Amino acid sequence: MLKDKVQSLAAKYFRKAVAIRRHIHAHPELSFQEKKTSQYISSVFKESGIPHKKGIAGTGIVALVKGKKISPEPPVIALRADMDALPIPEQNNVPYISKNKGVMHACGHDVHAASLLVVGIILNDIRDRFAGAVKLIFQPGEEKLPGGASLMIKGGVLTNPAPRVIVAQHVFPFLETGKAGFRAGKYMASCDEIYITVKGRGGHAALPKHTVNPILIASEIICKLNYDFMVPSTATIPEIPTVLSFGKIIAEGATNVIPSSVNLEGTLRTMDEAWREEAHLRIKNIAGEIAAKHSGSCDINILKGYPFLINDEKLTARLKQYAVEYLGRENVVDLEPMMTSEDFSFYSQEIPACFYRLGVRNESKGIISPVHSPTFDIDEDALKTAIGLMAWMALRELET
Repeated sequence: MLKDKVQSLAAKYFRKAVAIRRHIHAHPELSFQEKKTSQYISSVFKESGIPHKKGIAGTGIVALVKGKKISPEPPVIALRADMDALPIPEQNNVPYISKNKGVMHACGHDVHAASLLVVGIILNDIRDRFAGAVKLIFQPGEEKLPGGASLMIKGGVLTNPAPRVIVAQHVFPFLETGKAGFRAGKYMASCDEIYITVKGRGGHAALPKHTVNPILIASEIICKLNYDFMVPSTATIPEIPTVLSFGKIIAEGATNVIPSSVNLEGTLRTMDEAWREEAHLRIKNIAGEIAAKHSGSCDINILKGYPFLINDEKLTARLKQYAVEYLGRENVVDLEPMMTSEDFSFYSQEIPACFYRLGVRNESKGIISPVHSPTFDIDEDALKTAIGLMAWMALRELET
């Protein structure tokens, strides 16, 4: 049976997946700087005899594994992995700890890249078992605007040949190893960066009547925005999932100095494009009105980031069923929507897409840290699940 063959190959290449993941983990590179990572991925493909193209969107790679079965209309599907790391100093005590000071694969992109590489090897081994082709997409810069996915799309990654669907997995430290999670429909939020400079009139803190205190203005802006956007019983916004948070305030005054300006930085997350645009206007209007009321002013810059991520209903239902076939029903779970964001959303706005989650948690091994933390790691047994499940779902999807 085909599933038995996939499981056998997943077991055969498990240690290879671990070795690849450890190499990438030990040599992390920041967004759009993944030159050595790209070279390494290319070297693995060359070793395996898998044709591929380099240099898409800078460091991106696309490989194509073609099946040998004859079909009147050969299907094409795409699988995607990201490969950039984060500016986080790693605190794990492991042999494969980051060798690049201050840079760490704290979001699992090393897992994604290693998994997809080995999935390509598995599929290449059994090309006689399927018709069509599987496009393997390795993209840069998921963690940084404008998002590597948008640049890969501009670079033609969804053409020549054009995949009919695209699939990606992402590590999920809240889910145990051996499990996978799915959610059809809107799953992850859009993401915008908010920069506000509140301007007042600085002066001596003991003479507040002779100043326009931008700290007080900024405080009122934050409280008003939080109240209007985030308090359920009083919010004037539509009933659409929304998060507005400010994580950075810079006011370079002193105990006896009121500064002339304050800088605020925050994020807006939501799941509706029309409301997203309206929210931008509301933020600008509220901040501007409050500043003017206190004889101040403000400059507002909202950088529009990733759109919301939508998992195609039919595709997700199929993949979930394939996962049940491969892992057993008890190991396939339904996910709740999340207000985090992912640049895979750009693909989901173009063709039917599914972004699912891979369990990597193991409490008995102490592997419980969340992503984007300096102690994030995975239970490497999850790699066996990752490579087998993705290969199996790709093969099953090519049959539809």
